[in-house]
Amino acid sequence: MTKNPRILPNPPLGELPLAVAILAYPGVQLLDVAGPLQVFATANDLSADAGRSAPYRVSVVAERAGSVVTSSGLALTAEGLIPDSGSIDTLIVAGGRGVDAQLDNAGLVSWLSGRAALSRRVASVCTGAFLVGAAGLLNGRRVVTHWTRCAALRARYPKALVEADPIFIRDGALWTSAGVTAGIDLALALVEADLGREMSLAVARHLVVFLKRPGGQAQFSTALSLQGGDDRFGRLHAWITDNLCADLTIPALADRAGMSPRSFARHYRADTGRSPAEAIEGIRFEAARRLLEDTDLPVKRIAERCGFGAEETLRRVFLRRIAATPGEYRRRFAAFA
Repeated sequence: MTKNPRILPNPPLGELPLAVAILAYPGVQLLDVAGPLQVFATANDLSADAGRSAPYRVSVVAERAGSVVTSSGLALTAEGLIPDSGSIDTLIVAGGRGVDAQLDNAGLVSWLSGRAALSRRVASVCTGAFLVGAAGLLNGRRVVTHWTRCAALRARYPKALVEADPIFIRDGALWTSAGVTAGIDLALALVEADLGREMSLAVARHLVVFLKRPGGQAQFSTALSLQGGDDRFGRLHAWITDNLCADLTIPALADRAGMSPRSFARHYRADTGRSPAEAIEGIRFEAARRLLEDTDLPVKRIAERCGFGAEETLRRVFLRRIAATPGEYRRRFAAFA
């Protein structure tokens, strides 16, 4: 499709409960469905505890009503697709290994496109973004998916503005999230948009999760994201992690890898998708995060220990990556705070 189907703007909330439909299909990721579902269910439970009516009416829908087997082998019971005459406030498309088989499912894609035009907002969890893209909803939009599939999403939908780092992105009435548990972050943000921060914080506390996680796709480590097919630089990454203050220039790393500097730089980018300098900054940033969370070391000392040298350098990196200073990050996430 060359145009974005219309998505209704975000109007003031109407009468409760708000209808939330989570789209499932064979091979869907269980947590992509269950995570958001539990967030909305918990909002209902907490509202009931406070003597208020349930704010959400949540359903899991599929192309055919009945049992839907997830990628983990556990089956869900789904309702059939909601017709155009039925109300959907929020339509959430889950991801999973089975999503690729649905991209050419004309009936399902047509339903998704039509229902998106009648819904207040549309969201995707993880690789559900691919199915949303098949419905023509990603053109010109800032979007995210699981970090391992961002390049594939960009290649399949070149008009989409794919960002690899955020936990979730809201672009108007379209919300997209990163991998698996990021669906919980997304759902909490939806609850906050609907019912306010107090309710979303209460839900997060009840589920024992962060209301907002720091930075980008912080649920995966920098070292894991750097692994290529044969992870030929795995030992080098482990050594870098243990020697953050060492000489980490390209000539020094190339010598350690037994390659010429030119060959090392070329093969490293081909395997990891980033330059050595970008990777080293990521490893140092992650180490600094852990020290801020787990120790009371002065920020200046952490900057030195992680190879940033000056405290100001560490500060600039934090501001660029997560829009927060090291001190602000520590106050929010330190284990001893």
